[in-house]
Amino acid sequence: MYLGIDLGTSAVKTVIVDDAQRVIASESRSLATVSPQPGYSEQDPAQWIDATFATLDALKASHADALAAVAGIGLSGQMHGATLLDASSRPLRPCILWNDGRSASECRVLEQRWPALREVTGNKAMPGFTAPKLLWIAAHEPEIFAATKLVLLPKAYLRLVLSGEAVEDVSGSLWLDVARRDWSDAALAASGLSREHMPRLVEGCAPATTLRSELARRWGMIRRPVIAGGAGDNPAGAIGIGAIRPGAAFVSLGTSGALMAPTDRIAANPDRVVHTFCHAIPGMWIQAGAILSAASCLAWLARLFGATETELLAPLGARPRAPSPVSFLPYLAGERTPHDDPVVRGMLDGLSHGTDRAAIVQAVLEGVAFALADCRDALADAGIGIAEADVIGGGSRSAFWLAVLANVLNIPIHRFAGGETGAAFGAARLGRLAVSGEAIEAVCTRPQRIETFEPDPALVDAYAERLPAWRELYRPRH
Repeated sequence: MYLGIDLGTSAVKTVIVDDAQRVIASESRSLATVSPQPGYSEQDPAQWIDATFATLDALKASHADALAAVAGIGLSGQMHGATLLDASSRPLRPCILWNDGRSASECRVLEQRWPALREVTGNKAMPGFTAPKLLWIAAHEPEIFAATKLVLLPKAYLRLVLSGEAVEDVSGSLWLDVARRDWSDAALAASGLSREHMPRLVEGCAPATTLRSELARRWGMIRRPVIAGGAGDNPAGAIGIGAIRPGAAFVSLGTSGALMAPTDRIAANPDRVVHTFCHAIPGMWIQAGAILSAASCLAWLARLFGATETELLAPLGARPRAPSPVSFLPYLAGERTPHDDPVVRGMLDGLSHGTDRAAIVQAVLEGVAFALADCRDALADAGIGIAEADVIGGGSRSAFWLAVLANVLNIPIHRFAGGETGAAFGAARLGRLAVSGEAIEAVCTRPQRIETFEPDPALVDAYAERLPAWRELYRPRH
């Protein structure tokens, strides 16, 4: 048995996977995000631990025998959050999350201090990354910065609590030399840090540490499971759907969104805000266009209308008949690809007395799809063409949304059973690889596709006609 724990932004999801790669049990607990000021996004690390332990306690109550047999644990999670620890490994403040936009000016400072940043890290400095957050802390909370002895991403903090060791995988923080898959001393120095502030690095599929003995006893485990290096949520999602070699592109429709392509070479395009991350397996990278708001846009609309997401989607049916007369910019938390604009905000355009709820809901889904078309074009500029894509994340449950995506991107879109738990399942696969040493291809197979959404030529043309006008709605606010 293998355990996958996905520390997401909105929830912790934990799954038990057996040797036949069947998910035999899962548990989830919600997480809360706070915004002390506009553009800020933080979480208390204590709730990550409480939520994770709650999922494991629940699995012990419902599937004690399976949990007892767990041999390996994989972690996945939200990327780029800055968890600052003191000399006793206690958090000094709430974690600043990936979708926090406060450090825009620090990004400019960072690139001025270290002109080789884009070449070495494969990325442009943006507020979502961890490094500029530390410059903001140094400028605005100098006492916190001075007391910081260790900087961890969220899942690395969870691993520290589970194991007692500070270990991280190589999936990204803007301090990595992505070609060497190691910390960059120059990147750390530009942030006022050194390797002493960083955890030990391992590959995502490699053994990293083991579960604390007292926690193994708490959950009735026969042995202390090995904990793998793990991966960020998107690389772990790639592992979950077998996207381990070039040509296996996929879309993530979680709280945020992304269009990603595994590559066996670095194809960086930081000027168009294409992200370059190390994959969770050696010798591979992921090139990604990322948007800050995807399924969270639908959640926002559900709150606005006082309805559930299911209630919003039901009247739309299974397929679009034509584009909505309303346009939506999904920039509720700023945007990454291709704008790198943390202060831009969302917009509904084209409202009239005749606009109904269904038109607005459809516009929101289309706006996210148009933003992913921007990602597609940015990847194309880096020489990466997308011929088809699989979909993971909570948004993959909506057939209507996937049909919109197929027509906007003009490619076949595929979904799997259980695609919404892809990152946790991928993490479990990494836990298995860390224990078994099996060939990566033998474990990271593609699950069976349950549905394919083909582009409709008439709708492809209609959406292609709308896309330029949609892009014209974007206006930088700085």
